[in-house]
Amino acid sequence: MGKESQSHPIEIRIHGRGGQGNVAAAYLLAGAAIREGAFGQAFPAFGAERRGAPVAAFVRIADRRLYRRSQIREPAFLIIQDAALPEVAGIMEGLHPEGAVLVNTSEESAALAQRLGVTAVGLPAGSMAKEILGRPVPNTTLLAAFFALTGLLSPDSLKAEVTDRFAGKGQEVIDRNHQLIDRATSAVPAGAWEEAAHAATA
Repeated sequence: MGKESQSHPIEIRIHGRGGQGNVAAAYLLAGAAIREGAFGQAFPAFGAERRGAPVAAFVRIADRRLYRRSQIREPAFLIIQDAALPEVAGIMEGLHPEGAVLVNTSEESAALAQRLGVTAVGLPAGSMAKEILGRPVPNTTLLAAFFALTGLLSPDSLKAEVTDRFAGKGQEVIDRNHQLIDRATSAVPAGAWEEAAHAATA
Protein backbone atom coordinates (compact mmCIF):
# COMPACT_ATOMS: atom_id res chain seq x y z
CA MET A 1 0.00 0.00 0.00
CA GLY A 2 1.69 3.17 -1.21
CA LYS A 3 5.43 3.72 -1.43
CA GLU A 4 6.09 5.65 1.76
CA SER A 5 5.81 4.57 5.38
CA GLN A 6 2.83 6.03 7.18
CA SER A 7 2.97 7.91 10.47
CA HIS A 8 -0.75 7.48 11.11
CA PRO A 9 -3.39 5.16 9.69
CA ILE A 10 -5.66 6.25 6.89
CA GLU A 11 -9.16 6.55 8.35
CA ILE A 12 -12.22 6.29 6.12
CA ARG A 13 -15.85 6.67 7.12
CA ILE A 14 -18.51 5.20 4.83
CA HIS A 15 -22.06 6.52 5.03
CA GLY A 16 -25.06 5.01 3.34
CA ARG A 17 -28.52 3.66 3.93
CA GLY A 18 -29.55 0.18 4.95
CA GLY A 19 -29.51 -2.09 1.90
CA GLN A 20 -26.73 -0.24 0.04
CA GLY A 21 -23.98 -2.60 1.15
CA ASN A 22 -22.32 -0.20 3.55
CA VAL A 23 -20.75 -2.83 5.79
CA ALA A 24 -19.78 -4.98 2.80
CA ALA A 25 -17.94 -1.97 1.35
CA ALA A 26 -15.95 -1.55 4.56
CA TYR A 27 -14.91 -5.19 4.61
CA LEU A 28 -13.98 -5.17 0.92
CA LEU A 29 -11.82 -2.10 1.47
CA ALA A 30 -10.03 -3.50 4.51
CA GLY A 31 -9.67 -6.88 2.81
CA ALA A 32 -8.00 -5.31 -0.22
CA ALA A 33 -5.53 -3.55 2.08
CA ILE A 34 -4.68 -6.80 3.86
CA ARG A 35 -4.27 -8.52 0.50
CA GLU A 36 -1.58 -5.95 -0.34
CA GLY A 37 0.31 -6.57 2.89
CA ALA A 38 -1.06 -3.67 4.93
CA PHE A 39 -3.09 -3.84 8.12
CA GLY A 40 -6.81 -3.26 7.70
CA GLN A 41 -9.66 -2.85 10.16
CA ALA A 42 -13.36 -2.57 9.35
CA PHE A 43 -16.46 -2.43 11.53
CA PRO A 44 -19.98 -0.97 11.39
CA ALA A 45 -21.54 1.60 13.65
CA PHE A 46 -23.38 -0.05 16.49
CA GLY A 47 -27.10 -0.54 16.10
CA ALA A 48 -29.47 -2.30 13.74
CA GLU A 49 -29.13 -1.70 10.00
CA ARG A 50 -32.70 -1.10 8.85
CA ARG A 51 -33.34 -0.84 5.13
CA GLY A 52 -33.36 2.84 4.18
CA ALA A 53 -32.07 4.11 7.53
CA PRO A 54 -28.73 6.00 7.61
CA VAL A 55 -25.87 3.71 8.60
CA ALA A 56 -22.11 4.10 8.89
CA ALA A 57 -19.06 1.88 8.72
CA PHE A 58 -15.44 2.58 9.55
CA VAL A 59 -12.16 1.52 7.96
CA ARG A 60 -8.56 2.01 9.07
CA ILE A 61 -5.58 1.11 6.90
CA ALA A 62 -2.02 1.20 8.22
CA ASP A 63 1.47 -0.13 7.73
CA ARG A 64 1.57 -1.40 11.29
CA ARG A 65 -0.73 -3.35 13.59
CA LEU A 66 -3.91 -1.52 14.55
CA TYR A 67 -5.05 -1.50 18.16
CA ARG A 68 -7.53 1.38 18.19
CA ARG A 69 -11.14 0.16 17.95
CA SER A 70 -13.01 3.40 18.44
CA GLN A 71 -15.38 4.87 15.87
CA ILE A 72 -13.75 7.28 13.43
CA ARG A 73 -14.39 10.90 14.36
CA GLU A 74 -11.88 12.64 12.07
CA PRO A 75 -11.74 10.72 8.79
CA ALA A 76 -9.30 11.51 6.00
CA PHE A 77 -11.97 10.49 3.52
CA LEU A 78 -15.73 10.11 3.40
CA ILE A 79 -17.45 7.74 1.00
CA ILE A 80 -21.15 8.63 0.85
CA GLN A 81 -23.47 6.19 -0.88
CA ASP A 82 -26.63 8.32 -0.94
CA ALA A 83 -26.77 11.76 -2.54
CA ALA A 84 -29.04 13.18 0.17
CA LEU A 85 -26.81 12.23 3.10
CA PRO A 86 -24.31 15.13 2.97
CA GLU A 87 -27.20 17.34 4.11
CA VAL A 88 -27.85 15.17 7.18
CA ALA A 89 -26.43 16.57 10.42
CA GLY A 90 -23.18 14.91 11.45
CA ILE A 91 -22.37 13.20 8.17
CA MET A 92 -19.64 15.66 7.15
CA GLU A 93 -18.45 16.19 10.71
CA GLY A 94 -14.76 15.82 11.52
CA LEU A 95 -13.41 15.58 7.97
CA HIS A 96 -9.64 16.20 7.88
CA PRO A 97 -8.87 19.76 6.65
CA GLU A 98 -7.10 18.30 3.62
CA GLY A 99 -9.49 15.37 3.25
CA ALA A 100 -11.96 14.62 0.49
CA VAL A 101 -15.44 13.26 -0.12
CA LEU A 102 -16.72 10.80 -2.72
CA VAL A 103 -20.49 10.88 -3.25
CA ASN A 104 -22.89 8.68 -5.21
CA THR A 105 -24.58 11.46 -7.18
CA SER A 106 -25.15 12.72 -10.70
CA GLU A 107 -24.14 16.23 -9.59
CA GLU A 108 -21.01 17.55 -11.28
CA SER A 109 -17.92 17.30 -9.08
CA ALA A 110 -17.09 21.02 -9.26
CA ALA A 111 -20.60 22.01 -8.20
CA LEU A 112 -20.62 19.38 -5.45
CA ALA A 113 -17.29 20.58 -4.08
CA GLN A 114 -18.45 24.19 -4.08
CA ARG A 115 -21.73 23.33 -2.37
CA LEU A 116 -20.10 21.19 0.33
CA GLY A 117 -17.07 23.46 0.76
CA VAL A 118 -14.60 20.56 0.57
CA THR A 119 -12.65 18.62 -2.03
CA ALA A 120 -15.26 16.31 -3.54
CA VAL A 121 -15.98 14.03 -6.47
CA GLY A 122 -19.46 13.05 -7.57
CA LEU A 123 -20.02 9.77 -9.40
CA PRO A 124 -23.38 8.26 -10.45
CA ALA A 125 -22.37 4.97 -8.87
CA GLY A 126 -25.88 3.65 -8.42
CA SER A 127 -26.76 4.24 -12.06
CA MET A 128 -23.54 2.59 -13.21
CA ALA A 129 -24.24 -0.44 -11.04
CA LYS A 130 -27.82 -0.62 -12.30
CA GLU A 131 -26.59 -0.63 -15.90
CA ILE A 132 -23.98 -3.38 -15.41
CA LEU A 133 -25.28 -5.43 -12.49
CA GLY A 134 -29.00 -4.82 -12.82
CA ARG A 135 -29.12 -3.48 -9.24
CA PRO A 136 -28.38 0.11 -8.13
CA VAL A 137 -26.04 -0.90 -5.29
CA PRO A 138 -23.22 1.67 -5.36
CA ASN A 139 -20.63 0.18 -3.02
CA THR A 140 -18.26 -1.61 -5.44
CA THR A 141 -18.39 1.32 -7.88
CA LEU A 142 -17.47 3.84 -5.20
CA LEU A 143 -14.65 1.69 -3.86
CA ALA A 144 -13.12 1.33 -7.32
CA ALA A 145 -13.30 5.09 -7.80
CA PHE A 146 -11.77 5.64 -4.36
CA PHE A 147 -8.86 3.34 -5.19
CA ALA A 148 -8.24 5.24 -8.42
CA LEU A 149 -8.49 8.68 -6.82
CA THR A 150 -6.16 7.95 -3.90
CA GLY A 151 -3.76 5.43 -5.41
CA LEU A 152 -3.76 3.75 -1.99
CA LEU A 153 -4.66 0.31 -3.33
CA SER A 154 -4.81 -1.47 -6.66
CA PRO A 155 -8.12 -2.12 -8.42
CA ASP A 156 -6.81 -5.66 -8.92
CA SER A 157 -6.95 -6.17 -5.14
CA LEU A 158 -10.58 -5.08 -5.15
CA LYS A 159 -11.29 -7.48 -8.00
CA ALA A 160 -9.71 -10.31 -6.01
CA GLU A 161 -11.80 -9.47 -2.95
CA VAL A 162 -14.96 -9.37 -5.07
CA THR A 163 -14.05 -12.71 -6.64
CA ASP A 164 -13.74 -14.31 -3.20
CA ARG A 165 -16.90 -12.67 -1.86
CA PHE A 166 -19.07 -13.70 -4.81
CA ALA A 167 -17.48 -17.08 -5.46
CA GLY A 168 -20.79 -18.83 -4.83
CA LYS A 169 -22.82 -16.60 -7.15
CA GLY A 170 -21.30 -17.72 -10.42
CA GLN A 171 -18.70 -16.42 -12.83
CA GLU A 172 -21.10 -14.06 -14.61
CA VAL A 173 -21.71 -12.09 -11.40
CA ILE A 174 -17.97 -11.87 -10.79
CA ASP A 175 -17.27 -10.79 -14.37
CA ARG A 176 -19.95 -8.08 -14.21
CA ASN A 177 -18.48 -6.73 -10.97
CA HIS A 178 -15.03 -6.68 -12.55
CA GLN A 179 -16.47 -4.77 -15.50
CA LEU A 180 -18.02 -2.29 -13.09
CA ILE A 181 -14.68 -1.82 -11.31
CA ASP A 182 -12.99 -1.07 -14.63
CA ARG A 183 -15.71 1.41 -15.57
CA ALA A 184 -15.51 3.24 -12.24
CA THR A 185 -11.71 3.31 -12.29
CA SER A 186 -11.71 5.07 -15.65
CA ALA A 187 -14.48 7.50 -14.66
CA VAL A 188 -12.44 9.53 -12.15
CA PRO A 189 -9.07 11.35 -12.37
CA ALA A 190 -6.42 8.85 -11.33
CA GLY A 191 -4.28 9.98 -8.42
CA ALA A 192 -6.20 13.20 -7.82
CA TRP A 193 -6.31 12.57 -4.06
CA GLU A 194 -2.79 11.20 -3.54
CA GLU A 195 -1.62 14.39 -1.81
CA ALA A 196 -4.66 14.32 0.47
CA ALA A 197 -3.82 10.74 1.43
CA HIS A 198 -0.25 11.71 2.33
CA ALA A 199 -1.38 14.80 4.25
CA ALA A 200 -3.83 12.76 6.32
CA THR A 201 -1.10 10.42 7.53
CA ALA A 202 1.60 13.03 8.18
